[in-house]
Amino acid sequence: MIKSLAEVRASTSAALSMSEVATVLDLDPRTISAAAAAGEIPSVRIGRRVLVPREAFLAMLDNQAVGSAR
Repeated sequence: MIKSLAEVRASTSAALSMSEVATVLDLDPRTISAAAAAGEIPSVRIGRRVLVPREAFLAMLDNQAVGSAR
């Protein structure tokens, strides 16, 4: 289970679970699910599971960091 942003960056996993994203961002899993449903967090549905592509998640965070530095 990935628990930190450093672990996300070091991981070779293609995708993160919603609970891993919630842990990394220190948010409630329901908040993450709602954000994914609203398109605020990149996600893909595979069967009944919703996963967050690791590279897209990192790019989203990097874009947010750049946007907040302006």
